[in-house]
Amino acid sequence: MSAPALFDRVRTIALRLPEVEEGTTYGTASLRVRGKFFSRIREDGETLVLKTDFETQDFLLQAYPDIYYITDHYKGYPYILVRLSAVGADELREQVERAWRLTAPKKLVAQYDQDRSRP
Repeated sequence: MSAPALFDRVRTIALRLPEVEEGTTYGTASLRVRGKFFSRIREDGETLVLKTDFETQDFLLQAYPDIYYITDHYKGYPYILVRLSAVGADELREQVERAWRLTAPKKLVAQYDQDRSRP
């Protein structure tokens, strides 16, 4: 899969979530919710920077080192790097939504959950 196609997977998932906006960060495609950054593609076009919490970061790094990693630049920050060519569709969807939930205002997340629970 080509580098643009890899990020297209992320974009498709993210744009299904409320109030996600596309933009650029450090010259690469990025995603925000209400102006707050939660994801971007790295300059290599194959690695996703994704907001997370430290507990999840630790778990993913230990459980799935073939998919998730961090560089010295990201140590001590609540972000994780994702090898897009190695991550499955369901896992990617789960982590992108988690990043959105960590970034979006609580009321927006609550409204999203309420809308999803309606028959």
